[in-house]
Amino acid sequence: MLRRLYDWTLNLAARPNALGALAVISFAESSFFPVPPDALMIPMVLARRERAWLIASVCTVASVLGALLGYAIGYFLFATLGQWVIEVYGLQAKAAEFQAFYDQWGLWVILLKGLTPIPFKLVTITSGAAHYNILAFIGACIVTRAARFFLVAALLRQFGPPIRAFIEKRLTLVFLVFLIALIGGFAAIKYL
Repeated sequence: MLRRLYDWTLNLAARPNALGALAVISFAESSFFPVPPDALMIPMVLARRERAWLIASVCTVASVLGALLGYAIGYFLFATLGQWVIEVYGLQAKAAEFQAFYDQWGLWVILLKGLTPIPFKLVTITSGAAHYNILAFIGACIVTRAARFFLVAALLRQFGPPIRAFIEKRLTLVFLVFLIALIGGFAAIKYL
């Protein structure tokens, strides 16, 4: 079953509408969706390495636009929708702690958290709730998301065939590591 899902994702990644799907996932992940865009971005770059920079650009732009939605949720709707998103992920205590931390370290929080597997939506919603400077927020989002997506794209573009061979040979292991990293990101927020 895992092999069929992998093959389906690679086929989807090579389709003309794949960039649109990637943009939607990247946008949603920055504000409310739990699955990171890497799940589609990686197979897309592996399927079409010559488009790595375009794929990373789409991921970056859509992610920053989604971050603005997350910021708006925190800024205008934190008491209702923002609080609900944070409760869905069980992050109430961390959100309050995170918001207090923002006064002193806001820019560094955005830059560092945007590169980690910690859900970026927590950063965007909390930034809005803390009324963090919007221009600094946008700048930090551009830097951190571009760094993350372009680094992944560069590595896959340069080392694509060996990485693809490794993934295909050890698909179950790769899937488990990805799943552990995703769950670990949520757990890190909850327990750190």
